[in-house]
Amino acid sequence: MKDIMDLHTHTTASGHAYNTLYEMARSASEKGLTLFGSTDHAPKMPGTCHEFYFINFKVIPRTLFGVKILMGSELNILDYTGRIDLREGILERLDYTIASIHEPCYKCGTVAENTNAYLGAIKNPYVKIIGHPDDGRFPIDYDTVVAAAAEHHTLLELNSSSLHSTSMRLHAKENYRIMLDLCKHYKASVIIDSDAHIEADVGNHKLAWELIKETGFPEELIVNGSLDRLLPYIPRLKECL
Repeated sequence: MKDIMDLHTHTTASGHAYNTLYEMARSASEKGLTLFGSTDHAPKMPGTCHEFYFINFKVIPRTLFGVKILMGSELNILDYTGRIDLREGILERLDYTIASIHEPCYKCGTVAENTNAYLGAIKNPYVKIIGHPDDGRFPIDYDTVVAAAAEHHTLLELNSSSLHSTSMRLHAKENYRIMLDLCKHYKASVIIDSDAHIEADVGNHKLAWELIKETGFPEELIVNGSLDRLLPYIPRLKECL
């Protein structure tokens, strides 16, 4: 499969990333991507931008350097109900969102509580992707989460950054093996993303593809090869086509 997209990336607006939107988009073009998504951290992440940042995306071109552009946010899951940190009036302006658990914004609970946090986010109609559901620091019931993602038509992310030896997320590879096996069972689709915080990592999905090959995960459950396959999950993609 030709990998044509990367929808989890961060710019300098996130406060701990190192390139601008235009630099990241240019890198996507140089790497032959068709679609690039920018998802700077929502306001509860320490050091990130104010919510005002997310209300003016209308000024950003739909194409940069020949690459189609989607503008979203990586939301922080805040509690065991799956509450997130941008209000509806802003969420409805975004092309898509990723909802993730991050240590500075979420207090780890029991397996049931952490699972409920993801379930609340999955049921939120503005959440299109669950980001890096792989971190052993926040144990969950994968069977319940994957079944809910399939039911609510929410993409589960295979985050290549989590698989790097320097990642702080615990047991990501082992947890992804469990998740991918359940995705096969429930026919839940995944998206492979880089979680790039610097332009050199845009489209860097090497470790994720290695795991896909190791597990024999079916291509038909991976959206990265086709805009048509992604469109049912992110309807605002139509505005780029």
